Amino acid sequence: MPVVAAESSFPPFDRQFLSSDRDFTVIGTGALGGKALGLAFIKRIIAEQCPPGQIPGLTIRIPRLTVVQTDAFAQFMDHNRLWDVVREEPPDDRLAHAFQRADLPPLIVGDLRAIVQEMHTPLAVRSSSLLEDALRHPFAGTYATKMIANNQPDTDHRFQRLAEAIKYVWASTFFRDARSYLRAIGRACDDERMAVIIQEVVGRRHGNRFYPAVSGVIRTHNFYPMPPARPEDGVVSLALGLGKTIVDGGVVWTYSPAYPALPPPYGSARELLENTQTEFWAVNMGPPPAYDPINEAEYLVTGSLADAEADGTLRLLASTYDGESDRLVLGTGRHGPRALTFAPVLELDEIPLNSAVRHLMTVCREALASDVEIEFAVTFDPERRGPADFGFLQLRPTLVSGERIEVPDHVLADPAALVSSDRVLGNGARDDLTDIVYVRPDTFEPKHTRAIAAELEALSRALVEAGRHCVLIGFGRWGSSDPWLGIPVTWPQIAAARVIVEATRPDMHVTPSQGSHFFHNMTSFGVLYFTVHHAGPGRIHWDALAALPLVGEGPLVRHVRAPAPLAVRVDGRTGRGTIAPGGR
Repeated sequence: MPVVAAESSFPPFDRQFLSSDRDFTVIGTGALGGKALGLAFIKRIIAEQCPPGQIPGLTIRIPRLTVVQTDAFAQFMDHNRLWDVVREEPPDDRLAHAFQRADLPPLIVGDLRAIVQEMHTPLAVRSSSLLEDALRHPFAGTYATKMIANNQPDTDHRFQRLAEAIKYVWASTFFRDARSYLRAIGRACDDERMAVIIQEVVGRRHGNRFYPAVSGVIRTHNFYPMPPARPEDGVVSLALGLGKTIVDGGVVWTYSPAYPALPPPYGSARELLENTQTEFWAVNMGPPPAYDPINEAEYLVTGSLADAEADGTLRLLASTYDGESDRLVLGTGRHGPRALTFAPVLELDEIPLNSAVRHLMTVCREALASDVEIEFAVTFDPERRGPADFGFLQLRPTLVSGERIEVPDHVLADPAALVSSDRVLGNGARDDLTDIVYVRPDTFEPKHTRAIAAELEALSRALVEAGRHCVLIGFGRWGSSDPWLGIPVTWPQIAAARVIVEATRPDMHVTPSQGSHFFHNMTSFGVLYFTVHHAGPGRIHWDALAALPLVGEGPLVRHVRAPAPLAVRVDGRTGRGTIAPGGR
């Protein structure tokens, strides 16, 4: 990330949080961490390149925030002797409870109380570590974000909930996934320090739910372009409600900013309807949930499309299915099932969202001199009084290899290839892998995906400890939060993988996922990612895999080892790639 300014130059927190004109402040001393520095950088870019009125009908801003800097974390750890607890590597729940029992540093307590005295709307408490969002190892999604309703009637209760959320984010610095990730990149827990961002949640209140109308992730490079779109045109993933749907690998709407009205790759309107987002995440503003301070989603609830329509947020986001003609009609003006296509916004431009997306893609790519990923949220008045509010939430650089690799037709069609595909993410060649870990096709069922994830984690941990990496092959969408869409692993659970293959089946046929934390970590590690459709044109040579020497197997997963390093080739310009036996 480019240097923004000396960290000491950021103004200290003003206890008149809402009335102050300072919308980016700091509490304590030390470092801001990578995520906060990224927001500070883009704040300046927005001021210069996206002034009010730049895009009529929409305002781009960084939601008001303050950063609890890293010295407060160090004091918390030292004063409560938590380093001793961390080094024992207890389970996540025990570790989180130890952090909850600890006392906050006294010097930050007054400022934290001032925040909740001023604020009565939801707050997002987000990680911003020293190592997070570094170009090579971004830690995206590894640490926690906790949203709190912040609507309890008295200050003491609101302060307690905020303190619990901060302690939870600090504890996540040392959760199992974070420790695994650190080991995978050769770092120790003692290397990490955690700042915390306390930020307004972008959204509006609708009864007992608070949420943005649209959350999104923009990538300036599209690894899966559908003609006529090109990789450099970028790609956007959109979802109704909080962005948890996107970053967890849920069902989203994906489109090219260069062709916002391009129809998606479905055979019929009915097929699209069957694959639309049907639930959304919101902050729970109703009766308090069961007390659970070590649950990241403690204050979150899900809603249905019917709930969103009653709230008035669906009118500009949905289309309606006409069963007689098997087609979708823009908007919600007639009776029928709803599909989240975002067509009123993208095709009719009722909100200039795509104009903002294209402008930010250009501005941020030029400012960082690299491809980027942007997280954002948009809210609007259902009655269209005033401009829509575009909240810029995060900016990360992404790596796109420029190495030139050729995968001609005869190589792609080689019958000896273990894997071949014309839809591959990444670019480059590898000749250093012999281990292959794959989900057994003979025992696979979607209901077993959680058990598969557990088997894979144990195998990956053993490979990392042995200093080995592997090719990983499985079914459905890797990293999905929905076990019926794919295998619900986090990146640290499969940290040994350097080539990943995602295969579809008739009973698990989902579109490739982009824009999630899982995918950002994967591309930043330079992992090559194959997608193989069960109906071709690519394929997986299952019989050849089964014939390789066996290292170990469980009821759902096998580990084999090739006698010579595999030849992995991926042409990022055409999206074609092969994995072939060594020596070919």
